[in-house]
Parts: sequence; structure tokens; C-alpha cells
Amino acid sequence: MIVDILFSGSRGNCTLIRSGSTQILIDCGKSARAVSKALCELGTGIERISAIFITHEHSDHTAALETVLSRRSIPLHVTSPSAEKLLTMPNASKCLICHPIEYEETVGSLKITSFPLPHDSAAHVGYIIEDCDGDTLGIATDIGHITETALKNLSVCRRVIVESNHDIEMLKEGRYPAFLKQRILSPKGHLSNTDCAELICSLAGNGCKVFALAHLSPENNLPSLAYSEARCALDSAGYTYCELVVADREFTVHLPE
Repeated sequence: MIVDILFSGSRGNCTLIRSGSTQILIDCGKSARAVSKALCELGTGIERISAIFITHEHSDHTAALETVLSRRSIPLHVTSPSAEKLLTMPNASKCLICHPIEYEETVGSLKITSFPLPHDSAAHVGYIIEDCDGDTLGIATDIGHITETALKNLSVCRRVIVESNHDIEMLKEGRYPAFLKQRILSPKGHLSNTDCAELICSLAGNGCKVFALAHLSPENNLPSLAYSEARCALDSAGYTYCELVVADREFTVHLPE
């Protein structure tokens, strides 16, 4: 299973997963031009995508959908609560396949299983993706706090893409208005570097070996800070063998095999 994070952050999120002839996208944010360009650079294109899975309805995860789906009808999997916003998009609404919060779908050689995550959206899910060889990937961004459900689901994965949104002190001392700081720090907001480091150490203890830090805030975080806190936590806990990368807001990052 080949995993490439095309881009990740508050301005847009999209991840490409390939297994044999099966190719799927998790989220489709930013713009259709950005998605198409990133796919082209990897030697593929929209015409090869078998399905798109949406984590939640916020625009940084859905902004490119309408234009992408105007070029080619692709099955669009989303939970029913999140689907309401997408129904206003003519091209997207024609492709919608609505699901309960927890569902399982098979696309070619991939099995995709959802699980709930806490965030201030109509509904929000993470995904576990498994290929026919038993390789497993977990995706969990936009997490207000770590839940037992998230920990249980992600613990079965060998590789995990997880949110490391903000440095707490940068956020508290930054220029964001008080209400926005409160939203980000709330149990339905975003995961801090500190909480992310705690989560990946727990996952490493359960056998996860590769981590990508994603959805970094451009105002309240630095890639070096997120990486350093996570790397130090893993090394201090004895997980020096775990691989760690940081997703980029603009450029594709390949997840190590």
C-alpha cells in the first residue's frame, strides 16, 4: 500500500492511497488544480481514482470536490450528518454515497473502515485502510481530544497519519481572538503537539511503527516544533526505531513503507 499526503493543513487536506490498480483519496480540499497537479506529479490522475472518502464537511477537506467531480463522476463516501453541506453541490450530490458514522466499505483491494472522532462538525470520522496483504493505515486528524475509540482503532495500524495541530504556548500567545483560541483548545477542537506526542507513544507501544504528523497550523505551529516534541517523546519511551515524518501544507510527503 503506497501512501502519499498530497497536502495537509487548515488550507486544504488530501491523501492518496494506492494498492495495485486501486486508488482512493481521503478528503479533497484546497483546489481541483492543486489536487490534479499533485496527482500528476505522482504519475496518476483524477481518472484513476476509484473513490473519495470524506472525514467531515469542513471546507479544508471538501473545497475541491465540486470541480473535481465535474470532470469525472467518482463515488463519494461520506457520513449522513456531513452530507447535508455536500448536497448543495450539484456535481458532488450526484456522486454521494451516505453512511452511518461507523461503516465499512470495500473498494478494489482496499477495505475502508470508519470510526468517530470528536470535532466541532456535523460528524467527523477517522479511517482505517487495509489492503489484501494485511497492511494497515490509520488516519485521524481534526481531533479535539484522544478518545478510547480512537486509540483502540488506531492501535491495529502499522502506519498512522495523526494531527499535530498547534504548539500550546504559540497558540496562547498568538494573535488569534480569545473565542478562536478557546475553540481550538476545546475537547472538539484540534490536537496539540503535546497530546499528539502522547498518542503516538501509546500507539507505538501497541506496535505502530510509522507516523506522519498532519494538519499543522501555519499560525500556531512549526514543523520543527511538532517533529521535535514527537521525536523526543518516542525516543524517551524507547521507540527509537519508529519512523516519523511531517506532512506539508503545500507539497506531497510520502509515508515511509
